[in-house]
Amino acid sequence: MTTSVILQSLLDIHATILQHESEIESLDRAIGDGDHYINMKRGASAIVEMHDELADLTPDAALNKIGLKLLSTIGGASGPLLASFFMGMAKVLKEKGDTSAKTYALAFASGVDLIRQRGKADVGEKTMLDVLIPVANRFSELANANADNKTICEALADTAEAGMRSTMNLIATKGRAAGLGERAIGHIDPGAKSCQLMIMTVCNALLKHE
Repeated sequence: MTTSVILQSLLDIHATILQHESEIESLDRAIGDGDHYINMKRGASAIVEMHDELADLTPDAALNKIGLKLLSTIGGASGPLLASFFMGMAKVLKEKGDTSAKTYALAFASGVDLIRQRGKADVGEKTMLDVLIPVANRFSELANANADNKTICEALADTAEAGMRSTMNLIATKGRAAGLGERAIGHIDPGAKSCQLMIMTVCNALLKHE
């Protein structure tokens, strides 16, 4: 994935976040802090505004700069978590020095693991990790099997969808929703929904560049 594809994906993510405003806000009002959409929109908008200064950078440098921007732009817990993801990806890309699917799978897994460590959460706790961890595992599996990009993208979009939907039947153990107990059952986690939308969007962007 080149820097230009990364930037186009981020532009598409910004559009997707805006398009799904009412859905994300509704989910967050039900079990969240009520500021999830605001933070996602603020972060996506800030990245879009960086387009020109990122365009000439290598993928790892662009991702690291995006992480730093999110850290200073997004409030609450989301900023450090998302910043860790991008900066973790950047570190792996810089160390490996290539843009192969295997390297991106390793980078994605590294970024997700940093979210897991910083958030002290895992699969089954009704968070974004119910999407991100299964997607990271599936990505690594397919990349190591030398699957083509179309197969990878379609599988990751499906995995993200399944992970997002799985949160509906979970009891939250992290964040504000943790205080709701069984009352959180029946509601999709807003962070999981946002991650599903972003992964779907990136997959679609990659397929366009096939």
